[in-house]
Formats: sequence, C-alpha cells, structure tokens
Amino acid sequence: MSRPGLRSALALMALGLTLASGLAVAQSEDGLERATFAGGCFWCMEPPYDKVDGVVETISGFSGGHVVDPSYEQVVRGGTGHLEVVQVVYDPGKVGYEKLLDIYWRNVDPFDGGGQFCDRGESYRPAIFVNGEEQGRLARQSLRDVQARFGQPIEVTIEPFEAFYAAEDYHQDYYDKNPIRYKYYRWRCGRDDRLEEVWGERAGG
Repeated sequence: MSRPGLRSALALMALGLTLASGLAVAQSEDGLERATFAGGCFWCMEPPYDKVDGVVETISGFSGGHVVDPSYEQVVRGGTGHLEVVQVVYDPGKVGYEKLLDIYWRNVDPFDGGGQFCDRGESYRPAIFVNGEEQGRLARQSLRDVQARFGQPIEVTIEPFEAFYAAEDYHQDYYDKNPIRYKYYRWRCGRDDRLEEVWGERAGG
C-alpha cells in the first residue's frame, strides 16, 4: 500500500471517520483536528499537506454549498454553491493550524477571486473554511498579514465551516495514482509559474 493509501486507512480507524452519503464527519477522538481549504483544483492542494509531519490525511471534496452530497459533475457545472476543497486531518500536537495556513497561502494566488490559475468559475474560487473561534481568529490574522505583505486587496474569503462532502474515490490521491497526468495538468495550468511569480522562493510551502 502506498504511503498516502496507508495514511488513509490509518486515519479512518483513528478518527472513527463517518462516511454517510459522502458526508465526512470527523470525530474529536485521539485529539485529531481538521482544517478545510479551497485553493482551486483539489488535486493540487493535497500534495503540500501530505508532506507535513503531523498531517494524518488529506481528503478532496466539496464545501460551502447548499446541495447535500453533490457529485463532482454537479459542482463543476455550477449551481450547488460548493467549492472544491481539501480537508486536512492533523495532529495539533505535531503541527499547528498556523503552519497549515502558511502552507495554504503559498499554494494559492491570493489576488484571484474568479478561480485559480487555469480553472475558472465559482467552484474554484479560494476560501478558508474555519471551524470554531480559534481557527477563525488565526485565519483572519493570516489574511491581515498577507494583506500587509502585498499592500493590495486579497480575494481569499474566510467562511464558517458547515459541512464537508468527500469527492469520488478516483479524485482521492490523484497526484499519486496518476503522476504523469497530474504533472502535465499542473504544468499546463501554469500553477507553479504563477505561484513563483507571487511568492518567489517561498512558493508552494
């Protein structure tokens, strides 16, 4: 079993993660927490977090909309209100939410509210979904820090987390299952070039 696949199995056991009609509900057992980020294509938001010590699992899915258990086709077609997101399950004793926020910013174009890179439309806009008062406080502070760094409007929104729906299995760990297609897509989309343009040497992590 690959490392991402092994982590997936361990995370499901450790968290007691309940998957019902595509809705993922993370229990608070074992002290694990979750963070939910929209940064365009969810395939591209898994790899930066999978490298981090303390991250147990990353799950591609949808959040922010009004349709229960949407399919990928429904979301990209529009009208569900959902964004493509990655949900990061992590051990706060090993990695803090601030670190996850730092990684998030360096993997998005903070000036583009109409999508991310080559992916355009509502479902690809950038957002941070905060679960609780502390995540909200830290997310707002991180946004202020980015605003101060660049001195121009930031298009990333901070929104309350309500629900997360896991995407279909073929989307999970796509970069690991289909490395050639993933790398070609990422290159064609101009993601890394734009990240380097915005963030310089700190792009991506």
